[in-house]
Amino acid sequence: MNVKQITISIIALIFSVMAMPLSSEALDTKPQNISTNSIKSTPDTKKAKITATLTEVPIKKLEPVAGNAPSLLPADKQWQMVWNDEFDGKALDESKWNYRLHYWGYKSPTFTSEGVELDGNGHLKINLIRKGDDFYSAHLQTGSLTFDIPRDPNSKNFWPFGKKKEAKFMHKYGYYEIRCKLPENDGWHAAFWLQSPSIGTHPNPKYCGVECDIMENYRQHTEGTIGCGNGWGGYGRENKWYGHFWFPYEETADGWHYYGVDWSPEGYVFYADGKMVGKQMAPECPVSDVDQFILVSTECHGYHRSFGRGGLESKDEKGWIGKPVPALFNAVLPDCFEVDFVRVFDAK
Repeated sequence: MNVKQITISIIALIFSVMAMPLSSEALDTKPQNISTNSIKSTPDTKKAKITATLTEVPIKKLEPVAGNAPSLLPADKQWQMVWNDEFDGKALDESKWNYRLHYWGYKSPTFTSEGVELDGNGHLKINLIRKGDDFYSAHLQTGSLTFDIPRDPNSKNFWPFGKKKEAKFMHKYGYYEIRCKLPENDGWHAAFWLQSPSIGTHPNPKYCGVECDIMENYRQHTEGTIGCGNGWGGYGRENKWYGHFWFPYEETADGWHYYGVDWSPEGYVFYADGKMVGKQMAPECPVSDVDQFILVSTECHGYHRSFGRGGLESKDEKGWIGKPVPALFNAVLPDCFEVDFVRVFDAK
């Protein structure tokens, strides 16, 4: 074996170690008390389902943008807005957002850059699109990660070497908030979440990030619940989803909802409509210490099962591999995920 071959082998070994799925035993991070929200649970399996109740906590209103709706922020800290999009223009501000169009390196059969509009009243609308027997919707993000990189069709390499799109916004810690109206139909879902460009590339998620799901509504129409919580260790078979909370969806008078997370070195505290949902705190749960990007996304169910995803959003639905689930064919259009604002605050 020559020097070049040895060098290539060493590099391959390094990347294989970095991509190894996280072991909670190795990190000693088995969650014992994921939440102080009257929830006592020691989940032993992936994708643990924790039923949560919303808890009244001190909240203060802050109006960082004159004339726009206020933010609902935890009252125990002083906050300063550091990034926002109020969607006041005529078109999506692409200096702030990218479109996610690929899935594990493949062109997604359902992600699109179509159907995204600003209504002229300060609202973003991500529409459900039907074309014949296929359905599409958009996935917006302020950064990207490796599986956004188009896969080389002539290569069998697992690790997608390539240049990611330049991030529009990355941040660490703070309060991340969305004000939104959720889609009315089943068969697709909306989400507000944070992701790391390097998730799963280090045995300790502190150094490579976690997936922080601030709001996902894929069980809203089937179970009447909204989900939030963290996952870590990449997206292999052994990734950990120890602490997803599911709380009852409650209508509001005007249809608008607030969802947010307070991410600090101590952990994560999740909120919905000014109430606390639950906590994931160190040392029981890992806390990301790296910059992460924001996603405001939608997804039509069924399609990505052809990639072996097996995600919760299609787990309990009667569909067929790589095709839209039957619920989509019953969807009444127009339907959209409507967003009033996305804001990020730092604690002073």
